[in-house]
Amino acid sequence: MDLNTISRIVPARTRADLAPLDARTAPLAGGSWLFSEEQDHLTGLIDLMTFGWPSLTLTPDGLTVAATCTLAELAALPDDQGWPAHPLFFQCCTALLGSFKVWNVATVGGNICASLPAGPMTSLFSGLGADALVWRSDGSDERIPVAAFVTGNGTNQLQPGDILRALLVPLTSLQARTAYRKIALSPLGRSGAVIVGRLDADGAFTLTVSGATLHPEQLVYRTVPDAATLSSDVGAIASWFTDPHGAADWRRAVSTVLALEILEELR
Repeated sequence: MDLNTISRIVPARTRADLAPLDARTAPLAGGSWLFSEEQDHLTGLIDLMTFGWPSLTLTPDGLTVAATCTLAELAALPDDQGWPAHPLFFQCCTALLGSFKVWNVATVGGNICASLPAGPMTSLFSGLGADALVWRSDGSDERIPVAAFVTGNGTNQLQPGDILRALLVPLTSLQARTAYRKIALSPLGRSGAVIVGRLDADGAFTLTVSGATLHPEQLVYRTVPDAATLSSDVGAIASWFTDPHGAADWRRAVSTVLALEILEELR
């Protein structure tokens, strides 16, 4: 869709170039959401792609994924480190049912900042216990767990003038065993539930429920729980919701079934 109210686009190359961000100026990365619907309140865009951030960076602490990394780049992450969690990257990318054209422009940060319950990048990075590195408008940096970054359907912890800079995945999560389940009402439908399980090397077990809830819900156990405990805890989640992609009671029921499948796979 053409954004015919835009009068200027600023290519950002330093952090100072972000200063014009306000209610009428939006950050632009891949633009797959920004150009998908009318945005007649906007008069300006700030292009984040001109920062030239490396999409994927290995560090001693794990993996840094730039907010401007595309889904295509993330899905093609080489399996050359021996990380047991490596398959989860491609699995979660496939939960976004778009053509290669979409994958080549849609960004990790854009998907998370849209903060839709079915956002697969929220599922991925929440499941891996990653932090969101936020550049605040006052020049400070803040790390927020991705599971807490998204606060509701279309809402998150960004304030006016803030941007999401990167996702920081800890090495311990990359070295963990993971399991993934997704369900939708139709083969090409939006996710009704995306469930990610993670079993860390120290025996800790984390289940992340998303897609079915207004924001990611995490159940964390020091050791692998029994089936009855996990089933009860999933059922006690309070943020199930109903929309055209699934009713709340259906989402609760299928999430419980998928959680038990993950438990059996990882135990």
